[in-house]
Amino acid sequence: MAHPLDPLAPAEVTAAVAAVRAGGRLPADAWFSTVVVDEWGTGSGRHARLLIVPGPEAGLVEAVVDLAGPAVVDWVVHDGVRPALGFGESFAVILALHAHEGFVAALAARGITDLDKVQIDPWPTGSFGAPAEEGRRVARCLCFYREEPGDNGYARPIEGLQALVDMARGEVLAIMDDDQGVVPLPPERGSYLPEDHPPRTDLKPLEISQPEGVSFALDGHQLRWQGWSLHVSLDPLEGIVLRDVGYDDGGGVRSILRRAAVSEMVVPYGDPGPDHGWKNAFDVGEWGLGRLANSLALGCDCLGEIRYLDAVLADEQGVPQTMANAICLHEEDVGILWKHQDLFTGRTEVRRSRRMVVSSIATVGNYEYGFSWYLYQDGTLELEVKLTGILSTKALAAVVSEAHAPPVAPGLAAPVHQHLFCARLDVAVDGPVNEVHE
Repeated sequence: MAHPLDPLAPAEVTAAVAAVRAGGRLPADAWFSTVVVDEWGTGSGRHARLLIVPGPEAGLVEAVVDLAGPAVVDWVVHDGVRPALGFGESFAVILALHAHEGFVAALAARGITDLDKVQIDPWPTGSFGAPAEEGRRVARCLCFYREEPGDNGYARPIEGLQALVDMARGEVLAIMDDDQGVVPLPPERGSYLPEDHPPRTDLKPLEISQPEGVSFALDGHQLRWQGWSLHVSLDPLEGIVLRDVGYDDGGGVRSILRRAAVSEMVVPYGDPGPDHGWKNAFDVGEWGLGRLANSLALGCDCLGEIRYLDAVLADEQGVPQTMANAICLHEEDVGILWKHQDLFTGRTEVRRSRRMVVSSIATVGNYEYGFSWYLYQDGTLELEVKLTGILSTKALAAVVSEAHAPPVAPGLAAPVHQHLFCARLDVAVDGPVNEVHE
């Protein structure tokens, strides 16, 4: 039986978007930040919750649609707030900079005349109280150089050149060109591709086989394994969401969690200089772990006997898109769970430990975040976040040692920073009445 909080099906996304457009309250160029199942409502039946950007100002509309109609049952306007960065608006930022004389001139001063070789990364800029930010959705853009399209752009930052752009209007508000002089591009192109760095050949094949099949059962988005039961889905912002987590210890399923997800993460940078001191990314709320999730590949992202869950996400026009293999489910052997050797009889007893893995990987600019929820046979639930990808970098004017940016290659350094994660846990151990003591 379908879970009431199963992700919206493509037809439900289409119906919800059509219902809000039919009301005539949205301009034609309004775009959709998220379209998800409404899990917070109190009404019966299936509802969709939509976060809509109606215009270029800092403002949003939050709408709820009763899918039985479909009909709009709630409509709230939020002034002075901003959604996650839009992909369409990010592209508009790049086009605006390509057409801006000041930006083109700043590149030319660095010997760069082919804009197709310039990688522009729009960053959420936060709010520093500048008049240009008031009432706008702005991005601060970092620039990198790719001699060839397949180059690693982060190996060659164009240091000292940044731009502040109104994302919604495609208006360049400021070009920040460092007055300390032009910093040379780092000389190395930083390739990580196998044709430049062949994989090692001294490892024999490692195969993981479960000839009798997996030990878990998957019914739609409902997962059962070794006494565990839970609902698994992908939210466009939070990424993996676990709901109704319970454990059957022989006397029936006992409640543990109503809901678990990574609700936010922040990446503060510790380089105090003007070019990097402002960087303070909130990669959940400002970009979205589900929107940037990878379609996972067998034998590459997950190894073993794998099952996958697809995700249906609405694009910014409200059209449903299916992301194949967004969530990976598999079992892993994790060493010894328990062992004892009896010194009198010489008999040894060993129990291997196995865990159930629910994972996804999101690419946010230069970084990859691998989120793995682990279920263990001893009743433990664990979240592990694996950080990989490429460091955020800066170019150095000379061979120097900077306290806040260690060198990683000739002419290249990486500002120190942290990744701090906030997991929101709606705990319900044996029911909703719980206390926490520290």
